[in-house]
Amino acid sequence: MTGAEPAPPDAERLTRANLLERQGRRFAGLLAAVGGRNPFYARKLAGSGVDAAGFRFPDDLSALPFTTRQELAADQEADPPWGTARTEPLDRYTRYHQTSSTTGRPLRWLDTGASWQWIVDCWKAVYRAAGVTAADRIFFPFGFGPFIGFWAGFDAGAELGALCIPGGSMSSESRLRLLDAVRPTVVCCTPTYALRLAEVARASRLVDLADTPVRTVIVAGEPGGHIPATRGRIEHEWGARVIDHHGLTEVGPMSFECREATDALHLNESEFVCEVVDPASGTPVPPGEAGELVVTKLGRSASPVIR
Repeated sequence: MTGAEPAPPDAERLTRANLLERQGRRFAGLLAAVGGRNPFYARKLAGSGVDAAGFRFPDDLSALPFTTRQELAADQEADPPWGTARTEPLDRYTRYHQTSSTTGRPLRWLDTGASWQWIVDCWKAVYRAAGVTAADRIFFPFGFGPFIGFWAGFDAGAELGALCIPGGSMSSESRLRLLDAVRPTVVCCTPTYALRLAEVARASRLVDLADTPVRTVIVAGEPGGHIPATRGRIEHEWGARVIDHHGLTEVGPMSFECREATDALHLNESEFVCEVVDPASGTPVPPGEAGELVVTKLGRSASPVIR
């Protein structure tokens, strides 16, 4: 495999009309997959009056109920430990992750092999937007634990053909020594830890980060990548471009920055249906106006989240 930048999948280059057709077809397929097999959504969708066979996209979206984090958490408390938002038998699931629990009890989430592959493929879109190729070396100076984001990033990087270097269970000094030895070109971590490594590098004088081959720092897990002061400090310390990325344990990697723009994140609409609604009324807001983002993932039917 060469280091040439891979062409994006056809689904990322569709016209708006073709994108809507693809989303509608997959949304109906998602409803068919969970209908009668996923107890959580069977209960939620029963009163909507919408079924997969007659589903009209996007007209029928507003007839479907919203799903909240609080509902999912309550479902897991009522039927511990996994809850009932599962479409497959328990023995089909092979991956476990959970939320960071910064606002309470963690939300537990399971994936089958197929649904995990979908997450990995979504992370490949993050890499494509960042210009990461098989020629890169990707360093993960991070102890993942049950945090989903960088597990998916590691698997996606390996499938891309890049050399992926783990850095868990190490001190910051040891990670800097490893970085200096293996000379990565891409680093994936949280914004705060990118700054922490910079502080340790300055204090220890182990390595001048701005003088390493690192050209891209992909950050996730915290909002710092889009705070101008935080972004500016990271880019100054590392001498590299910051690429921000955003996702959720129960939803997946749904938005990312690209090399051409730094003022917004791109929503991966080939794999997610994204709505912007008024948080008070739940009705769509006009284009360009602020509202609440409502997301449906289209390729993770084993552990779905609809609206």
